[in-house]
Amino acid sequence: MEIFTNRMLSITENMALNMMRSSYSSQIKERRDFSVGIFDARGGLIAQGTHIPIHLGSLLGAVEALLERYSVEDMAEGDAFICNDPYLAGGTHIPDVSIVSPVFIEGQVIAFAANIGHHSDLGGAVPGSISPGARTIFEEGLRIPIIRIARAGAVDEDLLNLIASNSRLSEERRLDLKVQIAVNARGGEETRSLFLRMGVEKAQAAIADVYAYTADRLRRRVAALPAATHSFTTWLDDDGSGSAPVPIVATLTLGGETLHVDFEGTGPQAQGAFNVPFSALRATIYYCVKALLDPDLMPNSGMFTAVTIAAPEGSILNPRFPAACGVRSNTCQKVAGAVFGAFRDVLPEDRLIASSNDLLPSIMLSGTRPENGRFYVVAETLGGGGGARHDGDGMDAIHVHITNSLNMPTEALENEFPLLCEEYGLAVNSGGAGRQRGGLGIARQIRALEDSTTFSARSDSYIHGAEGIAGGGTGGLSAVVFNAGRDDEKALPTKVANFVLNAGQSIRIETPGGGGFGPAGDRPVEQIARDLRDGVITREAAERDYGADRVSAALAATIRP
Repeated sequence: MEIFTNRMLSITENMALNMMRSSYSSQIKERRDFSVGIFDARGGLIAQGTHIPIHLGSLLGAVEALLERYSVEDMAEGDAFICNDPYLAGGTHIPDVSIVSPVFIEGQVIAFAANIGHHSDLGGAVPGSISPGARTIFEEGLRIPIIRIARAGAVDEDLLNLIASNSRLSEERRLDLKVQIAVNARGGEETRSLFLRMGVEKAQAAIADVYAYTADRLRRRVAALPAATHSFTTWLDDDGSGSAPVPIVATLTLGGETLHVDFEGTGPQAQGAFNVPFSALRATIYYCVKALLDPDLMPNSGMFTAVTIAAPEGSILNPRFPAACGVRSNTCQKVAGAVFGAFRDVLPEDRLIASSNDLLPSIMLSGTRPENGRFYVVAETLGGGGGARHDGDGMDAIHVHITNSLNMPTEALENEFPLLCEEYGLAVNSGGAGRQRGGLGIARQIRALEDSTTFSARSDSYIHGAEGIAGGGTGGLSAVVFNAGRDDEKALPTKVANFVLNAGQSIRIETPGGGGFGPAGDRPVEQIARDLRDGVITREAAERDYGADRVSAALAATIRP
C-alpha cells in the first residue's frame, strides 16, 4: 500500500514538473500557482500533488461536477473537460481553471487525471479578474461550467477561441490551457501504465485499502482527543466594501471518532469579493485537520470521512448566488487561523503555535509593454510572518496555511515587465514580541516605468494583527503606500482596484507579522541583541516591548572588542 501510494504521488509530481516547465504565463511557470491530482473512477481523490491546499477544493468540485453532468459511457479516450465556476462547477474563484481527463483501459474509465492553474486574466471589470469590491460573480470574468474542451484527442478550437477571446491575454490563455490538457494526457498515461502493471483489480483494491487505512488512522487521532467543545474567533477588518469587521468563528466539537467544525456566529455574506464557496471551505478544513492532527497523513478521500463541516447559509462562508468570490483565499486564511486557534485548548504546548499572519496579501499591476504595445498583467501573492512556537521564533516571510505559491523573482519581474523593484526585504518591527518572537512580514516596493500602469491590491489585517499565545504580543499590521519615502507619500486602503501610476511613481506593500509566544519579559537578552544586530527591530520598538534596561544590556552585548 505504501509503495502504491508513493507511486501515485510520483505521478502527480511528474505532472507538476511538466506543467511548470511547459506553461507560458509567469503565474504558473514562475510562481507555480497550480496543482494536480489523480482521482478514481467514482471521483474519489487518490493522490494530490504537494502544492496548494486550497486547490483541492476546485479539483474535487470539478470531478464531482463532471460526474454529475456526464456519464462515463459518454466519455471517450482523449477527452478533456474544463470548468472554473464556483456555483456551476465546484470552483473556488474564476481565475482557477480546472481540466479533468478520463483515463481508459480497454474502453473503461479507471481514473481521472486533473489539474488546476491560476490564469492571469479571464476578463471581468479589473485586469486579473479579481477585485475586492466586486459585488457579484458576473463582474469577475468568464464563467465556465463543466464542458468538453477536447474530444477524442482533438481540442475544440472554437471553445478555446471563446475562452481566449474573453481574456485580456488571449495568447497566454490559449497556450496555458493546451499545456493543462497535455499534462493530464501524460499523467493519465503513467496512471494507465501503473494499473496495467499491477492489474486493474489489484490497483482498485489498493485504492480501497489506502482509503480505509487513511480513514481509520484519522479516526483514531480524533478519538484520542478529549471530548469537549472549543471556539476561537479571527477577524477580517472588512468584507471588501468598507464594512465593519467581520468575525470568523470556528467551533470544534470532539467526542468519538468524528470531528465536527461549525461556523455559527460567523459574519454575514460579504458585499465585496471575500465570500468563500463550500469547495474552498472544505479544502481549508481538511488542510487544518491534516496539519494539526497528522501531518504525515496522505491526502486522499479517506481523510474526509472523520470530519463534518457546517456554515450558516447566507454567511461569508456559505454565500448565496451570485455573491462574488474572487478574494476567497484571504477569508480561508482567517478560517484556518480560527481552526488553529480552537485547537489551542486541545493540543499539548509543544505543538501549539501563535497566530500567523493568516492572510494572502496580493498585488497586481497591468499596462502595456513599451517595446510592442502589448498588454500585460503581473500578479503576486506575498508571504508574511509565521506564528511563534514554544521553542522557536516564527518563520519570516512565508506563505502560511492553504497557499504555497512562490514569489515572483525580481529578475523575472524586471525582465518581463516595465517595472522596477526598489525594495524587497523584511518588514522591520512586524513580528509580535514574546519569549519567542513572531515571524516578520515582507516589504516590497515597485516603481512603474511607464505611464498608465494600473495597480490593485487585496489585503487585510490593518486593524487586527496576528494574536499571540501564552502572553505573547500581537503581530504587526498591513500597509499599502503610494510613493513611500517621498514628499507626496500617501497611505492607500489595503483593498484598492484600478489605481493608476505614471512613470516614476511607486507602490509599497507591507505584510503582517506573526504573533509572539510567551511573555516578552522572558525573551533572552542575547536574542534581543541578535534582533537588534540583524536590524529586524528598532531600538525604540525593542524598548517598548522588552524594556529599556534589557535593551541596554542587549546593546552592550552587541559591542565587540
